[in-house]
Amino acid sequence: MAIVQKYKTQDVAAPILEESKGSELKLKVDDYVTPPAMQFSNNGGIELAKSENDAGLLEPEKQGMSAAEYNPDLDRAPNKEHVLEEEQASAFDNADGDSEYEEVEVDDDDEVDDIFALGVSDAPKTKIIRVKKNRPKVQEAKPASETTVKDRDVPATLTDNWDDAEGYYRISLGEKIGEGGRYHVFANLGRGMFSAVVRARDTQQNDKEVAIKVIRSQESMYKAGMKEISILQKLANLDPDDRRHLVRLLGYFEHRNHLCMVFESLHMNLREVVRRFGNDVGLNLRAVRAYAHQIFLALALMRKAEIMHADLKPDNILVNESKTAIKVCDLGSASSISEMEITPYLVSRFYRAPEIILGLPYDCALDMWSIGCTLFELFTGRILFPGKSNNHMLMLMQELKGKFTTKQIRKGRFSGMHFDDQNAFISRERDRATGSDVLKKIANFNPVQAGTDLRSRLLPPQAIKGMSQHDLRLTNSFIDLLSRTLELDPARRITPVQALQHPLFSG
Repeated sequence: MAIVQKYKTQDVAAPILEESKGSELKLKVDDYVTPPAMQFSNNGGIELAKSENDAGLLEPEKQGMSAAEYNPDLDRAPNKEHVLEEEQASAFDNADGDSEYEEVEVDDDDEVDDIFALGVSDAPKTKIIRVKKNRPKVQEAKPASETTVKDRDVPATLTDNWDDAEGYYRISLGEKIGEGGRYHVFANLGRGMFSAVVRARDTQQNDKEVAIKVIRSQESMYKAGMKEISILQKLANLDPDDRRHLVRLLGYFEHRNHLCMVFESLHMNLREVVRRFGNDVGLNLRAVRAYAHQIFLALALMRKAEIMHADLKPDNILVNESKTAIKVCDLGSASSISEMEITPYLVSRFYRAPEIILGLPYDCALDMWSIGCTLFELFTGRILFPGKSNNHMLMLMQELKGKFTTKQIRKGRFSGMHFDDQNAFISRERDRATGSDVLKKIANFNPVQAGTDLRSRLLPPQAIKGMSQHDLRLTNSFIDLLSRTLELDPARRITPVQALQHPLFSG
């Protein structure tokens, strides 16, 4: 019989968080009051679109790639460096007695990172994933007892062929799945590497709309799905009143040998919000501030649980219909800190923290880096680090923040691919004419002098003229917070709780 976990959902204020010794988190629910300055309202409250005098509007073409037109192909495209780095990562794994891995490219059309939201990009997508070589023979997951042919309003001739050749379930619109045919499927949202996702109506909840993730019928996929369920349940147990802005797992069941995960349904992600309200120029800073506060609440809970999301970006942050509240979603890449494994390809490249690329140990600080990149996108409408490779990413990071420390370089597993013996950075670019790599040695980076630091990008002198003193203070505060989330050294990077206590949210 299917096991369905039900959680309460309440529209309540989020608690204040304090960090004590040992990085423990204390919740002070009774003391919390949502800052009025960060409340959306339907009566002319926080606007999503920028005004003419807002910062971040000048010369957007010089600020990099458009966030609204983000294409996962560019973010995950393989290259020579990719192969070389993976050889080193594989050697590292084998030296420790672990399984050998390889990077493979798969179709990523309507991937689950934003599959709960309608109106996804029509651009073709691919994804680079890291999988074990020589995996054992795939086995089917054990079917749930309630998923019999009686539960389905489909012709009996289909019962002998429920799956396609790749193990995806052949779902039919109008089909009823779950215990007693509880969920009535009415829309296909597409498929990713590990699952297909559909929209359905919950007949036991007044036809409430839900999103159902149908995992492929393979043992490895089933185990991955159960791991995601375990993480979601752990987080939900720490947040019983649904105050912490993490997507809710409403339940799960098995249907025809497929694990099915039921989620609350949300219709838009933050990339789509930027595309609609701030294409190429970004959103109003007050809206960005409100979203940031909610995101940090979610990350504070994850840090308390010692869970890394490992794939944060605008696509994986959903918004409600009124655009006033967000939910962090897609924990398919999430894992415990104790499962940390050195690999240069964790997290989508544009949002990948430097410690991942260098091959250093990592923890929840990698998510703060990803959110720093995300907040920059929300405010400017441009991607902060549109690197073509890990090497290019490191160069862009140093152009913004200065050179890595000698300690980071020397301890990095993959540093030798990007730095010489004197710790000078070696930029590697492809010559378009010859197709060969061109190496360039860069001994130092001076972002302020070069005008590539955050303040020069977000608050150039000409932008200050039309700003009020209040807006200027707010923008300066935002730049300071952003800079702290983008510390090259994860040990110096701001934590979610520290971010919630930043003046940006109290001014």
